[in-house]
Amino acid sequence: MESQNHHIPHHQTSQHSPETTNNSPTSSNSPAKIIHKVKKNLVFQSKWAEINGAMGDLGTYIPIVLALTLAKDLDLGTTLIFTGIYNIVTGAIYGVPMPVQPMKSIAAVAISNGSDFGIPEIMAAGICTGGILFALGVTGLMHLAYKLIPLPVVRGIQLSQGLSFAMSAVKYIRKVQDFAKSKAKGDRHWLGLDGLVLAIVCACFIIIVNGAGEESAEREANDHEEERPKRSRLRRIVASLPSAFIVFLLGVILAFVRRPNVVKDINFGPSSIEVLKITKHAWKEGFIKGTIPQLPLSVLNSVIAVCKLSADLFPGKHFSATSVSVTVGLMNLVGCWFGAMPCCHGAGGLAGQYKFGGRSGGCVALLGAAKMVLGLVLGSSLVMVLDQFPVGVLGVLLLFAGIELAMASRDMNSKEEFFVMLVCTSVSLVGSSAALGFVCGIVVHVLLKIKKF
Repeated sequence: MESQNHHIPHHQTSQHSPETTNNSPTSSNSPAKIIHKVKKNLVFQSKWAEINGAMGDLGTYIPIVLALTLAKDLDLGTTLIFTGIYNIVTGAIYGVPMPVQPMKSIAAVAISNGSDFGIPEIMAAGICTGGILFALGVTGLMHLAYKLIPLPVVRGIQLSQGLSFAMSAVKYIRKVQDFAKSKAKGDRHWLGLDGLVLAIVCACFIIIVNGAGEESAEREANDHEEERPKRSRLRRIVASLPSAFIVFLLGVILAFVRRPNVVKDINFGPSSIEVLKITKHAWKEGFIKGTIPQLPLSVLNSVIAVCKLSADLFPGKHFSATSVSVTVGLMNLVGCWFGAMPCCHGAGGLAGQYKFGGRSGGCVALLGAAKMVLGLVLGSSLVMVLDQFPVGVLGVLLLFAGIELAMASRDMNSKEEFFVMLVCTSVSLVGSSAALGFVCGIVVHVLLKIKKF
């Protein structure tokens, strides 16, 4: 069984987009070749590693879905079914653990705007965002953007997003959260079924099993080649443990222990799926308040950064910005009409799933199958279980996903590249806007090029 000590490979990434290869959904082959490709993309490279990797994105997914369900009456059952389908399809198309994440800006606007921004507005924002991304993909404009945007700017966006995840994770660990109001209610107690001690123990367990990643694992293997066989065997056993899966399973068990009566409140069966009615006012509000702030983040983090990061993590499986933009667009052009949460891909989710062992499309396909089963069997009543899930444990999973994404920025080779990256990161974090950080990063990059003339 292979080790779970995974990390982003350290090598230089090309500034230019690779040509679309067989990992693009636009590649046309005979039906037999397509079936062979899908089977190849869904094959597990290591059973426990892929199961473990499937847990790597839940630290982002669960809090946002739970918050929208509690605050806005999001149809959790429908969301689980559609996001499960998205996971399976994208896993089959790309052959990598391509994540399906909530659109964070739209979710933040919905939670902070009270009753003025309800489900119709949320879905209108998702449809508009998806439509624009689909148009950018099919016209080739997204591919052009991918080629022209400098790597230090992309790394700045990734670093800021990774640090943002990590800071949110620390808040989840330290503070008691009220997801329905997107606020902290006070300091978390040290002891208890969702205490600081539990979160610290989970974090230490993941560090002991995973270490700092593949590079540290390779060094340890070289350092201990001649150690005693029993100790060497013990190290291999520890390194092969599915740490994220064990931590998540512990959280599920504790959710039932915290409220045993939750079983009585569960209603079996899927939610009824209906087409939403979206008024002209909802279209207007959704576009202005939701689509406009979400679009820059989707372009940069859901498409451009995902493609750049995939080139780092999976050098043999390049796919075009066009195909990624099209799949994000289609997900929302279909699912949002039925009340499924607006979704996108994300560099943070990809890094998190890679960190915990995800290496194939089978990783996310397995997660998608689990979502579909839960959506069909439990429907929206699953929210009662998620509401009891230890938030500190979610914070631990999110923390390591954020750190893994931030580490992608370590391939900057000059002070000039570091300067552009850090300007972009600083503005993105302080201004809470990836779009503002992107603009500042581009301006600084251009000014430095002018200075050389």
